[in-house]
Amino acid sequence: MAEILESAGTALLYGLTGFIVMVVGFVALDLVTPGKLVHVVWTERNRGAAVLLAGQTIAIGLVIDQSIRASESEQGLGLGLFSTLLYGLAGVVVMTLVSCIVGLLTPGRLGEAVLDDNGDRPHPAAWVQAAMYIGTAFMVGAAVS
Repeated sequence: MAEILESAGTALLYGLTGFIVMVVGFVALDLVTPGKLVHVVWTERNRGAAVLLAGQTIAIGLVIDQSIRASESEQGLGLGLFSTLLYGLAGVVVMTLVSCIVGLLTPGRLGEAVLDDNGDRPHPAAWVQAAMYIGTAFMVGAAVS
C-alpha cells in the first residue's frame, strides 16, 4: 500500500510539473498570436487558434513524456522533477522560436493567417503551425531521451 501511495504522489508531482510547463507554453503562444488566446478560442470560437493551441498542447505533452522518461536516470525525485521542468521549458522555448522564425519566412503575418477562419474552416497555416509544434516536440523529446 505504501508503494502505491508513493507512486501516486510521484505521478501527482510530475503531473503538476507538466501542467506548469503547459501554462508557460500557453502564455508563450498567447504572446506570439494576435489577441488574447483565451478570448479568441473560447469566446470567438476561432478554429485556427484552437487547432494551434491543440497542436501546441500535444507537443508539450510529448516533450514532458520524454522528459519524465529521461528523468528516471536522475538521482532522486527532486532532481527528476527539476530536469523535467527544465527540459519542458526548453521545449517551449524551441517551439516558440521555431514559430517566430517561420512567421518571418512566410508571407504576411503568420499569426494573423492562422487566426483567419474562412467561415467554417481553419486557415491551412493553422494546421501547418500545429504540425510544426508537434514535429519540434519530437526533436526536443529525442534530444532529452
